[in-house]
Amino acid sequence: MRLVIWNCNMALHRKFEALLRLKPDVAVICECAELSRLRALGDLGGITRDAVWIGRNLHKGLAVFAFNRYEVRSAELFYPTLRYIAPVHITGPTTYNLLAVWAQNASAGITQKNRAGPLRRALTKYKSFLSERPAVVAGDFNNNAIWHRPGWRINHLNAVTILEGYGLVSAYHTLKGELQGCESIPTIFWRDRRKDGPTYHIDYVFVPRQWTGRISELTVGAYEDWCGSGLSDHVPIVVEVDI
Repeated sequence: MRLVIWNCNMALHRKFEALLRLKPDVAVICECAELSRLRALGDLGGITRDAVWIGRNLHKGLAVFAFNRYEVRSAELFYPTLRYIAPVHITGPTTYNLLAVWAQNASAGITQKNRAGPLRRALTKYKSFLSERPAVVAGDFNNNAIWHRPGWRINHLNAVTILEGYGLVSAYHTLKGELQGCESIPTIFWRDRRKDGPTYHIDYVFVPRQWTGRISELTVGAYEDWCGSGLSDHVPIVVEVDI
């Protein structure tokens, strides 16, 4: 099962070939236009009819696409107040539940110490969804341990601790042997998209702990291919698991 996560920074119809080159079975795409608009703008050949999209802005939402022998279906359990957190059933050679994430922490108004961010709230509300079968939580978390403030509920490690309590671990950190907040490879080249500008690691794939021994590929996209070329300010993460 080959999972790709990428914040495409809109206009996916112009970037779809770049996504296809990653050969995903399942793709979590942030800042993606609503599906009928995408299809009207370009050829999305290879996507199953059961792609999932959520959001309020038809030009900029959260999508989950399936390819090859995989299909995606929105879960019946859905909290619309968490407008960019999508619970999705994945069926195919590997069947699992996927919680797709585009955590808009700033636009969600998280300016108070005692307010949990959208991901933290989702991990509580979707506990049963994440527990009923193998689960993956993946996407743009918009967070990192380097931004911790004492006592703030939105702190990234709070979510990491909950995820680990569910038996889920970060594929990147497990395979790279790096600590949260000490990532050597960024996933966003922020603001000016320069290689020497502000860079952060804010995109993650959390998988069942027992899957980590079967990960055959973990790739973080190169700056030159994705940001330097003008495709996005984010690079994709690819995780392939032999289940």
